[in-house]
Amino acid sequence: MKRPIRSLLIVGGAYIAAQMMADIASLRIISVAGYAVDAGTLIYPFTFTLRDLVHKIAGTSAARTVIVLAAGINVLMAGFFWLVAQLPADPLTGSQLEFGSVLSPVWGIVVASIVAEVLSELIDTEAYRRWELRFGQRHQWGRVLASNAVAIPVDSAVFVGLATLFGIFPPAVAMTIFWVNVVLKGVVTMISIPWIYWVRPEPVATT
Repeated sequence: MKRPIRSLLIVGGAYIAAQMMADIASLRIISVAGYAVDAGTLIYPFTFTLRDLVHKIAGTSAARTVIVLAAGINVLMAGFFWLVAQLPADPLTGSQLEFGSVLSPVWGIVVASIVAEVLSELIDTEAYRRWELRFGQRHQWGRVLASNAVAIPVDSAVFVGLATLFGIFPPAVAMTIFWVNVVLKGVVTMISIPWIYWVRPEPVATT
């Protein structure tokens, strides 16, 4: 298997896995340094740079495809968890109420997460594409920094805004959650910038 194809499978799989874990973790609101934040923020920021790696390896079309694919998988996952939580438990193993209380989706969080993910990641894709057109193979670190700098505030604003609208977050803490999300995602961006140099583009991918 050619190295770019193998890299694409690894990076694409990691992107979708991180999206899924982030959406599940977002059901829990935790405290970080005394500030409220959804637990998905601990892993979700890595998806922006993983998306950039997909883009570098296989182009714009592949990046957009993996974004839509991840969103569809997350919708199906939420629906499947909901269905399983509604089915009767085996009487010999107890009521198993813990499954439903933990994994049965909070639909406000699900909708807010997926809408924010799709919008911000598509914006990330466009910002990356424009930087690449402007600079070519030069300043690859700037692709990650510029695209994430545009997409991160959009993602946090849409997620927090919709979650507040749906009554998930109290308005009094919404701005705190927004800024903590932005700061944490910004830190992850800085950490993950070197990743862009770990992969090579597929020679036939020109879009």
